[in-house]
Amino acid sequence: MYRCYSVTLMQGNERQNVNFGGKIILPPSALAKLASLEIEYPMLFELRNKEEQRHSHAGVLEFIAEEGRVYLPYWMMQTLLLEQGDFIEIKSAELPLGTFVKIQPQTVDFLDISDPKAVLENAFRNFSTLTQGDVIQINYNNKIYEILVLEVRPGNIVPDNNGISIVETDLEVDFAPPVGYVEPKPQPKPSMANKIKIEDPLTDTKGFSAFQGSGQRLNGKVVKSSSSTASGSNGTLTAKLKETSENDDVPAPLNLPFGKLFFGYILRPPKTEAGSSQPSSTFDGKGYSLK
Repeated sequence: MYRCYSVTLMQGNERQNVNFGGKIILPPSALAKLASLEIEYPMLFELRNKEEQRHSHAGVLEFIAEEGRVYLPYWMMQTLLLEQGDFIEIKSAELPLGTFVKIQPQTVDFLDISDPKAVLENAFRNFSTLTQGDVIQINYNNKIYEILVLEVRPGNIVPDNNGISIVETDLEVDFAPPVGYVEPKPQPKPSMANKIKIEDPLTDTKGFSAFQGSGQRLNGKVVKSSSSTASGSNGTLTAKLKETSENDDVPAPLNLPFGKLFFGYILRPPKTEAGSSQPSSTFDGKGYSLK
């Protein structure tokens, strides 16, 4: 049994890589005991908080701690629900070599890292073990990222103690979506008309109405205005003709049977009072010579 403390409270040189790794610092007496038991390298340990029924695994970095003390990374104390000076049980452990680990970043900021696999490969050099359920911490560009270990596998078997060794092994890393990540909605592809900026000819956005000018009849009288309405649903224009003359001598519409054509009436010149046709007066003007 040892009293545990964070490595940030250890006197001497700062050890930031220890605080963001998976190795602990034990007293020299622990090394002597391990040597007598002929423990093989790498030395791996199981750390257990009996009061909270929490456990994890770790490697060892040095044997320079004060007697009766052990220094842990701060994230490991959080995982084990330990406070500064609490008692912790540490015993030697044998863990299988891991081949697969699945992790989940605890913030979407992890997606800002351009090469996350390279960052994790460098960070895992400070770890000897990985335990399923632990939330480890890594430091990259002076920013701390928390990562949950979702699953560990040594080969095709499931470890009995949920821990694996990652010392000198090829480790496959799988990523789960970060906590808070929302899958972006697919955007519709723009049509060719939108790409070349062609307006839809069927859309009447300005209330266009055709044939809004004024008209006159051949007899000089003004024609009443006609209204035309535009269909807003399909963009086609339909004209509704109103009364076009004030006189009653407007020809009535012809109701011809289907297939019959009408080419007009035979033109008969009006008769004079004497009963004879009025002589034509076409081209009755005077002529002039250019000389």
